[in-house]
Amino acid sequence: MPPNDETLLDVLSMSGVQVIGIGKISDLFAGQGISNSIDSTDLDLVVDAVIENLSRVHDTSLIFANLTDFDSKYGHRRDVIGYATELERFDKRLPEIISALGKNDILIITGDHGCDPTHKGTDHTREHVPVLVAGNGFVNRCLGRFASFTEIGKLAAVHLGMTAHDLDKFFEMKRNDC
Repeated sequence: MPPNDETLLDVLSMSGVQVIGIGKISDLFAGQGISNSIDSTDLDLVVDAVIENLSRVHDTSLIFANLTDFDSKYGHRRDVIGYATELERFDKRLPEIISALGKNDILIITGDHGCDPTHKGTDHTREHVPVLVAGNGFVNRCLGRFASFTEIGKLAAVHLGMTAHDLDKFFEMKRNDC
């Protein structure tokens, strides 16, 4: 099902940013705003695709990847051992991603919602999700609490050349449409 309105991915694509969706991203947006899509759910294949695309893309590109198994295979299934094992697998691959970053690249890692595998039931557990940022001058420091995912999108969009004023106009239009 396509988004019911223009998304930030659309705005980025229309402004010349190459948007590469890896994993389930294209499905989540019904292909809208996506320049190139690579479908995979396996952690290693997704990480391989991220690293491969980091070496190919031009400066104004967004690589948007989703590691689905954390959520669908382990989190919602309350598989604590599987979740921990998958997290260890990702931790081992993370240095490869960071070393593949160009000098002007940033890496943003977050979850889409809380999904504590130790909690009863299969629903989202709604705890805060981490936001980790690396590359291009980001050092080990606290960025504070983001008000919403919108702030994470703004961080990426400003890094890709959109002005804060353009973004404020875009998000204000979205609020007025509610």
